Amino acid sequence: MSELPFDVGYLAIGAAAWVVAGLKLRAWRREPSRGLLVVALAIASPSTAFLIASPVLYRLVDRGTGVGNLATLLVYLAITGFSAAAVVLALIWTPPAGSAGAVEWAAAPAATWRRARHRLTVFAVLAPTMAGLFLLGGPYRPETPLTFDTTYATRPATALFLALYQGLFAFALLDIARVCLGHAARLPEGWLRRGIRLIAFGGRTACGYVLCKIVAIGATAAGTAGLDWLSTGLGPVFAAAGAVLITAGFAGPAGAAFLRRRRDYRALRPLWDLVYRADRRLALEAPGSRRTERLAVRDLEWRTARRGLEIRDGQLTLRPWVDPAVLDAAAGVAERAGLDVAERAALTVAVALRSAVAALAAGAAPRAREDQAVLPGLDAAPAEERAHLVRVARCLHGPLTGEALAAAAGATR
Repeated sequence: MSELPFDVGYLAIGAAAWVVAGLKLRAWRREPSRGLLVVALAIASPSTAFLIASPVLYRLVDRGTGVGNLATLLVYLAITGFSAAAVVLALIWTPPAGSAGAVEWAAAPAATWRRARHRLTVFAVLAPTMAGLFLLGGPYRPETPLTFDTTYATRPATALFLALYQGLFAFALLDIARVCLGHAARLPEGWLRRGIRLIAFGGRTACGYVLCKIVAIGATAAGTAGLDWLSTGLGPVFAAAGAVLITAGFAGPAGAAFLRRRRDYRALRPLWDLVYRADRRLALEAPGSRRTERLAVRDLEWRTARRGLEIRDGQLTLRPWVDPAVLDAAAGVAERAGLDVAERAALTVAVALRSAVAALAAGAAPRAREDQAVLPGLDAAPAEERAHLVRVARCLHGPLTGEALAAAAGATR
């Protein structure tokens, strides 16, 4: 059997998963929390296992150390590390008894972390036990990356090593799948719920790998031939599919949040440009080119928050030049268009800001404080403020805004 498909598949999955793990570790460094660290380790451990399990790196490890099949021990210990992390995630994603609501893993209670430490102690004992059994079952012939399990399953120490590994892996997969399905059921529809469901389905899919391995190892130990393909062919397919689903489950919500931040950041640009032209002192720096902004991928949350604050400052700066007649015109257009409350507020602010910028540019005198109009959205909660400003930016140059400005101009003639 050619090893090229295994090299390509394992290296691709391992590299992609490590990208996700690296992003999680980066997020953990910015906002340290035990829960986020567990998530990062739950991704990093199997990522490393897939890389080492690729036949090309497997053979490199063996030749570099001079210990036959040492890579198998490293791979299985890395997967056991995932099992330990998955068991901890299952604990901190389980709501307390009597609670019907979803629990944020970052705020897991102290009692949960104590239980997690107890389970980790079990893994801390079993991991060196597995290493000892592996060494006791040797020596092994060098470099059998795809056939180690069925080649050495007849050795009692090696068989026990394999049984411990598969048992811990199966327990962790079933536990995290069970908890994730329950956790997803308590969450509202969205990317977080879809991501957690993918983790659950990935865990159940990876159980196919465990089943194939157990059957193949048991058949070999019993002297039954002809089932090696379960261990060398079908089992790795289940493992790869499960790893892809689990990685996608961890990456999906984070990717969706990144795309949402990037979309909001770019959507606010026209509104930010408007207030910047009115008063350049509002911004910390001059606007970059559109091309540069399309390539922006770092610090988007901070950039978007800063852009929102500068727009708010600009709105307050322009308030003395807002004509109440313009607000009346916007209200009339919104009424005829059948806009809801949020859309009506966005249209009103867009019309007000465009008219105020025009009045300021024309040299109009500012209104006295007692005559200044109060624009909607100033008292919006932080969670709603960005969505409101994005709606304002999107209708800034829309047809309804133009209609309201034209109606206001006609009314003042």
